[in-house]
Amino acid sequence: MPDAPIISIRNVTKRFPGVIALNDVSFDIAPGELHAIAGENGAGKSTLMKILSGVLIGYEGEIDIHDNPALFTSTRDAEAAGVSIIHQELNLVEELSAAANIFLGRELRGSFGLLDDRAMANAAGALLQELECDVSPHQTAGTLRVGDQQLLEIAKALSLETDILIMDEPTSALTEAEVERLYRVIEKLRKRGVTILYISHKMDEIFKLSDRITVLRDGKLVQTLDCSATSPREITHLMVGREIEETHFDQARTPGEVLLEVKNLHLPWRDHARKWRLENINLQLRRGEVLGIAGLMGAGRTELLECLFGASGDRPTGEIILDGESVTFEHPADAMKAGVALVTEDRKRLGIFAQMNVGENITICNLEEITSMNLVRQGAEQQMADASVDRLGVKTAGTHAAITSLSGGNQQKAIIGRWLLTDPKVLLLDDPTRGIDVGAKAELYRLIDQLCREGLGVILTSSELPELLTMSDRILVFCEGRLTGEFSREEATEQKIMEAATAIEEQASA
Repeated sequence: MPDAPIISIRNVTKRFPGVIALNDVSFDIAPGELHAIAGENGAGKSTLMKILSGVLIGYEGEIDIHDNPALFTSTRDAEAAGVSIIHQELNLVEELSAAANIFLGRELRGSFGLLDDRAMANAAGALLQELECDVSPHQTAGTLRVGDQQLLEIAKALSLETDILIMDEPTSALTEAEVERLYRVIEKLRKRGVTILYISHKMDEIFKLSDRITVLRDGKLVQTLDCSATSPREITHLMVGREIEETHFDQARTPGEVLLEVKNLHLPWRDHARKWRLENINLQLRRGEVLGIAGLMGAGRTELLECLFGASGDRPTGEIILDGESVTFEHPADAMKAGVALVTEDRKRLGIFAQMNVGENITICNLEEITSMNLVRQGAEQQMADASVDRLGVKTAGTHAAITSLSGGNQQKAIIGRWLLTDPKVLLLDDPTRGIDVGAKAELYRLIDQLCREGLGVILTSSELPELLTMSDRILVFCEGRLTGEFSREEATEQKIMEAATAIEEQASA
């Protein structure tokens, strides 16, 4: 007789003002399995996981965990029942250390009730070591890159010794090497008997890891299938209700003249043995070209874009030539005026203005055009925002809707729309499809292709090699801050890119 389910979800419905996020959803989770939850952005996956973890309350229906009603009123209740969650959007206190974040609200105490910082640092260090994460427990969370912050969230969940672990897009900010590291951790957890609910838009992950897959669409349950009895194509079809063809472009792009040139770029690394975050970087970007930047975490991909946008913490040396003229950007405002735009990798922290609506997020870089006597002309702002929403196909209830009400893909379109209104010559895209679904990815790919055909130059970083191979006319490979490979579209393969991405590491270990 099969084991009783560890989680039973019965007729769960969750309503928000004007929206039914979940509609009569029912299915079971077996103990010890890795159960993938698939669906487009807005399908209800994260809403259901937030209910299971006590983040959201006030729903219709019933949830039983270990045969007991899950009447959670907070995440503390869920944790007490053995359920913890790693959120897609990072949920750290940036001013606190890694150790303090891991034990936040559950601090270890010693004599006289005082905080035992040493014990917490030691325990945090052990957890981070288990994740093969080279981060000091004393390092401030806000100084970490997105990938390391994600691993810190995972360490926090592991510290709870949970028996039900919810992972909401845990690899969205990780490089391939870090993803493989996470897979090893997941395998260890499964051997301990931990049940894992896993949300991902990446079909290769879902089919590599999961036992069963539940598909949600528009808040409703579509189907639960054994992984061995289905295929990525079938799951994608169930997710979107239609076939999605592999992204391809009917006509090859023909890049024009050199638009941007970088000569001998160096970015110092204070108090670090390597001395340089970027060392002797030389590259060219042509008009109408997508230049892909590949590399493992710490290779310097984001640092390059920050230098080109005047947003690096330390001032780089070398020369940046834009449209034939040497430029120096002291501040991102200088880069924007010169025709350079940046869509950052961390959409929540550095992309959207969460307190503003969709229209305000889109028009914020063009306030001079829509203000009079220091007052925003509402009609002009509405017209500008509506035009951008229509052009990019942003799915929203209206420009007055909260930006946080949009799916990840539509938030990204709004951010791109913001920068397109500045009439840029060069668009810098730092992992732009992180955490968005297959349908939204395809739409963004087509948008990027269209912008290039209109003469824009695009520099694209991505932690997903298939994405770079699909989109790029040329690919540059970075390793430890140095340029270690360059491949045309025809030459580039995953194997060649990975060999170049690990070239310096291999030389060092030889």
